[in-house]
Amino acid sequence: MKAIKYLVVAITLCLGILSVQGQSKFLGEFKMDYVPMSNYIRPIDSVKTDSKSDFKRAELAIEIPISTTTDHRGKPKVWSIVGYGAYARMGHKDYEEPLFPSELLNASIGVKHIRSIGDSWSLMIMGSVGVYTDMEQINKDAILGQGGVFFIKHFRPNFALGGGPVLTNSFGVPMVLPGIYINWETMGDFYVKVAFPKGVEAGYKFSEMLKLSAAIDLQGMTAIVKQDGETKLLGFQQIVAGLRPEIKFSDKMTLSLTAGTTLVRSFSFNERKIKNIFKEKKEADPKFSTTLYAAVSFKWSL
Repeated sequence: MKAIKYLVVAITLCLGILSVQGQSKFLGEFKMDYVPMSNYIRPIDSVKTDSKSDFKRAELAIEIPISTTTDHRGKPKVWSIVGYGAYARMGHKDYEEPLFPSELLNASIGVKHIRSIGDSWSLMIMGSVGVYTDMEQINKDAILGQGGVFFIKHFRPNFALGGGPVLTNSFGVPMVLPGIYINWETMGDFYVKVAFPKGVEAGYKFSEMLKLSAAIDLQGMTAIVKQDGETKLLGFQQIVAGLRPEIKFSDKMTLSLTAGTTLVRSFSFNERKIKNIFKEKKEADPKFSTTLYAAVSFKWSL
């Protein structure tokens, strides 16, 4: 499951990126997710068991500009402080022994810089440090640092493609992984929006105040945990799909609701060693049966 490992790292880094445009405003988003009890699927034989787990999460992301200037091209150069926090609780029923954590906490703070490096190119640099834990014990092992440098090509006002190196110590020692950024949105009342690695939306804009879309979101959390006496990297992966009405109260406040289903919900446990990125597992990761999904999100700017 090497792709899943890359996905968790990419999502963890990009959660702090609210925008890749030069912003002079304070941006914020508060979101709550809920997944009801669903059956644990045993990885050794893919049998759906009677054991069940749910998932409840609250998360907050903010971006505070601390310096905004204009370069010789008339484009903004922005330095921002970015913060992210997510707390999840999971209930577990009818397990013979504890297999998964009951709590997860991801909290980070970092700096982001965006500037133009050409008429159609921009550079985004970001670094952050945070605590990623299952709340059983919080020590220096749970402190992870990460950063990235993205070169972004703006083909049109509604299409940008970028990539660059992502540095992380999630696997025990500092290492570089490839990072990809895609942002594309069609114009008009019917629209399609792709924002990788966050997700995809397709919908209809009824007015400036209301739109409805079908969405697929990629979500994840990371924690350093103790398993079998060893320190391991836990990854929680979730892919959800649903209908999403979005109400825009003003240019500064937006409320969105999502109701749908989980397509993928799983855990992975990996040794914090570089060689494990390239090592195939003998059995699949623990996962859960498909069930309902609901979320509410409130975005604002000041």
